Amino acid sequence: MRKPVVCGVDEAGRGPIAGPVFAAAVILDPDRPIEGLRDSKLLSEARRDRLAEAIRARALAWSCAFASVDEIDRMNILRATLLAMRRAVEGLGVIPDEAWIDGNQCPDRLACPARAIVGGDALCAEISAASIVAKTERDAEMRRLHLLYPQYGLARHKGYPTAEHLELLNRHGVCEIYRRTFAPVRRLLG
Repeated sequence: MRKPVVCGVDEAGRGPIAGPVFAAAVILDPDRPIEGLRDSKLLSEARRDRLAEAIRARALAWSCAFASVDEIDRMNILRATLLAMRRAVEGLGVIPDEAWIDGNQCPDRLACPARAIVGGDALCAEISAASIVAKTERDAEMRRLHLLYPQYGLARHKGYPTAEHLELLNRHGVCEIYRRTFAPVRRLLG
């Protein structure tokens, strides 16, 4: 009997005030295990980068997608995150038997059944792998945005509302990479 094909799905970047929210979907290869998978937030950046490389090389399929700042502001961060998750699953190129989603909600209109798993990035290797891919892809995007907007220090804080970031935002003002519906940005816009 064939073992069910499961993809893990997780997001990165719900909390920042700048940049898109990313999601990844990963189908691991049971014949090519990857040691050390866990929630991306518990890993050093160097370890995350090494694991992401291994995931991309050994997974049966992986995909990363995002929802833009405009989509976040238009539909809210939760809906934008679920949209990015659906895009990631659709980008796999194969339809899994089931999608395991980190969190308490599943995206709608998936091509396969889905199960929400609270704390799934700490419980399921597939979701841990998706967490790592989403985080490394989003961090790479924030480094790219840093080259375009160096005055905001995005390479350091990745868009999160740190004290340094908020001070730079106050000094330089809001540009198009900022989520206008998020409180610190909304306050600056009056």
